[in-house]
Amino acid sequence: MYFTDRGIEELAARRGEETVTLEWLADSLRTFVDLHPEHESAVESLATWLARPDDDPDL
Repeated sequence: MYFTDRGIEELAARRGEETVTLEWLADSLRTFVDLHPEHESAVESLATWLARPDDDPDL
């Protein structure tokens, strides 16, 4: 298990029953980057990857 899996598991456990929009996710990512600008590159990579799943042959 990767270290980040713990955060993903916590997210699923705490918020797994909720329905969210992509707009909510985008706003949450922007807020996170505003609070933690040192992670901007990782958030940008994640957002780009989520936006283009059909372009990734490994999916």
